[in-house]
This record gives sequence, C-alpha cells and structure tokens, in this order.
Amino acid sequence: MVKIGLGGGCHWCTEAVFQAIAGISRVDQGFIGSDPPEDAWSEAVIVTFDPAVLPLEVLIEIHLRTHASTSRHKMRGKYRSAVYVYDAGTGVKTGRVLRALQRGFDAPLVTKVLTLAAFRPSDARFRNYYLNGPERPFCKTYIDPKLALLRKDYGSVLRDHADAAE
Repeated sequence: MVKIGLGGGCHWCTEAVFQAIAGISRVDQGFIGSDPPEDAWSEAVIVTFDPAVLPLEVLIEIHLRTHASTSRHKMRGKYRSAVYVYDAGTGVKTGRVLRALQRGFDAPLVTKVLTLAAFRPSDARFRNYYLNGPERPFCKTYIDPKLALLRKDYGSVLRDHADAAE
C-alpha cells in the first residue's frame, strides 16, 4: 500500500471522488501543509492505495480531471492544486506522470508536486461528508457532477458502492 496526498478543490469533493475508486483502502480528509513557501494549510486528502489495483498514473489523472487543475483562480491558497508525496522517489515519478498527462490538457497544469510535511484531519462531523448525506444541496451541486464524470470516463476503476473506503 502507498500513501499520497491530493489537493485541488474542496476536500469534501476530493474525499467523495476517491472513496468511489477501487484500490483505495482509506481516504483521510483534512488540511495539508508542505515545506515553505507552501507551508500554509490547504484542503486536501491523503489516500492509501494499492498500485497493483490502481496505478499511480490513473490516480493522478482522475485527480487532475476532477478539479480545476489548469486554473490559477483566487482560491488557490485554500485549494492548492497539488500531489503531496512522502519521499523524493515518488516525487520524481509523480513529476513524470504530470508531464505525460499534460498532453491531454489544452492549458498548462498548475498542479505542483510537493512534500507532505504536515497533516491535520478535518473535524469528525465533516468526514465522510458525501457518504453521510448525499442529498445535501452542496453534494448535489458540487459532488454529484464529479461522480457522474467518474462513472462516464472511469467506470472501470469504480468500486462497488457498498465497499466505500473509510
């Protein structure tokens, strides 16, 4: 099993996306800080996954496609577009994957490869946000479209809903 951090948009959305994917055994929602100058807390998740079931390339592609990975919008401080790694080897591999995936985007990716230096979990009442209330207006407006994109473009990697990750 491998752990990696993913940030880009609201962590409620990111959590729901990665809870829906087979090969991911755990999704921890919270805030990640990296090394300076990227040390401010930013919404993100840490996923624990089996690369034999879900290759890193597919995981990162899904991450890029389910948030505004080419946008330098004004909320990038709170929603840093990043793949957070624990070691230099994974960082090098992630950088290669991002460069290869760039060919599939019309605009430059803003997603950075950063060190996962610190993690602070979300308050318990916000964890498993979608799983605990998919009928909420926020879920209908923001999360359901991301899950629809997953079903359309990545159906082969989706888990059985009854199997959702923690």
